[in-house]
Amino acid sequence: MADEKAGRFPDPHEFQIPPELEGWEEMYPSHHLFSKERADWEKQQFWYQDKIHAPEPMPPLDMFFQEAWQIALSQYTTRVFCIPPAQGIAQRMVGCYLYICAVAPPPDEIIGEKAALFEKRVFHVFDHYNELWDKWLTKFKALGNEMIELKIPKEMPKYVPEDQVLPAPTGCYVSYDLISSFDKLVHQMFKGWQYHFEMLNLTYLAYLMFGDVSRKLFPGISESAIGKMVAGADVSMFRPEEELCKLSRLAVPLSGVADVLKSDQPAAGKIAELENTPDGKQWLEAFDKAKDPWFFVSCGSGWFHYEGSWINNPDIPYGYIKRYVERLENGETIERSLDQVEKERDETVAEYRKLIAGDEDREAFDGAYNTVGTIYRYAEDHQFWVEHWFHTIWFAKIREFGTLLVDNGMISESDDIFMFNRYEIPEILTEVATAWALGVGIPVRGDYYKAKVEKRKKILQAAAEWNPAPALGVPPEEVAEPFTIMFWGITTDKVKEGLKGMGEVDAEDISELKGFAFSAGVV
Repeated sequence: MADEKAGRFPDPHEFQIPPELEGWEEMYPSHHLFSKERADWEKQQFWYQDKIHAPEPMPPLDMFFQEAWQIALSQYTTRVFCIPPAQGIAQRMVGCYLYICAVAPPPDEIIGEKAALFEKRVFHVFDHYNELWDKWLTKFKALGNEMIELKIPKEMPKYVPEDQVLPAPTGCYVSYDLISSFDKLVHQMFKGWQYHFEMLNLTYLAYLMFGDVSRKLFPGISESAIGKMVAGADVSMFRPEEELCKLSRLAVPLSGVADVLKSDQPAAGKIAELENTPDGKQWLEAFDKAKDPWFFVSCGSGWFHYEGSWINNPDIPYGYIKRYVERLENGETIERSLDQVEKERDETVAEYRKLIAGDEDREAFDGAYNTVGTIYRYAEDHQFWVEHWFHTIWFAKIREFGTLLVDNGMISESDDIFMFNRYEIPEILTEVATAWALGVGIPVRGDYYKAKVEKRKKILQAAAEWNPAPALGVPPEEVAEPFTIMFWGITTDKVKEGLKGMGEVDAEDISELKGFAFSAGVV
């Protein structure tokens, strides 16, 4: 039903949640909920569903990524690189779905203060991007390896091992290790997301600046033409596919390897069969060399624990290799042709550049193009290292805690740990540590936590069957926040279209579908 107040979406404080979702609020941190203390401000904002990062109902622990990016993205815009008119992106949870809003620009005097800092800080990064990227990748890999090396207790032993008592007590034991290791893991993920936005906002800013110059010089230029002029970067996100192609080509001349890989048996069966021959062992060695880090790839977006990844679901990469081997034997080319993409890019840039008459305009175009050409690869390059490699490590570590909780009777399956948010898990771990410390025969509240898991799973299932409003609150007269426009595709026209769709419409009256093109492809 459309909101009775013209020109706005439903009031976030009056929005009705289906009764099947009763109790959903307890799944999420209280600061992520609409609240009466902030009602005056919240009611005047424009909140829209974040269908890029959170298109599905949010399991409580997976919410942590959202918390982390809200702070990281916003601080780089407001406090670090000081983009003058921009502020942060605020978040709220509604019925298990994430809504976000672009905070209105600050007062003019703050914009003036930020402008002075912006020019000094941002253009320094643009000018030194290549060396800064190398430093970023070095420290991010170090952080990921630190997470890999983090020791999580495998069990709560009957007695502390002798070497932790004699010849001198170590002072801290498994009870401390259990609690502190989870805290360290959370801090590492939080730090990773601080690193994540170190240059990402500037990457999008460089693209927006180039787009702005292009639209002024070439009125009516399409967004796809602007996109073509920055296409073709050789980035880390392509490496997993490249490694699959290499492994597929390696398999063809090796005796019997291609036949095994083309079979319909699961990956485990193929591995067992390949281990029986010298050529098979050679191929498996190449696979093992490639998989770390390049097969730390999510089977989805990397944002949800249940998506899995290649490294723990080898049927996925083996399935791709099967098809690649078959295509190679049919004489097909399997590698991505970046050369053609780069050729089209260079031709597009040259054609538009010919249209520029004045030296000043040409200088502005070249400057914006050189900047975006240098830094824009970060938009794709960082994605492999953060959302895929780093998140895959995190999920594996969290499941170690899940297994320990299963062994101690707190939950039924290791993945049930994702039904608790990051503030609740320390309480559960503390209860396990306390019961262990007190001695034998100490009861724990396993039934309490298991019931909570089942309740939350039912809520998430009910939320998946619900279609909430695409937006809440008061739409701005004009959407001007740059990242909202570029990354989320929220424009003034799209908001107006959304308002038209708020009323009830019969299916037979629908003659047109409108949406935001998230990715090129064919449906």
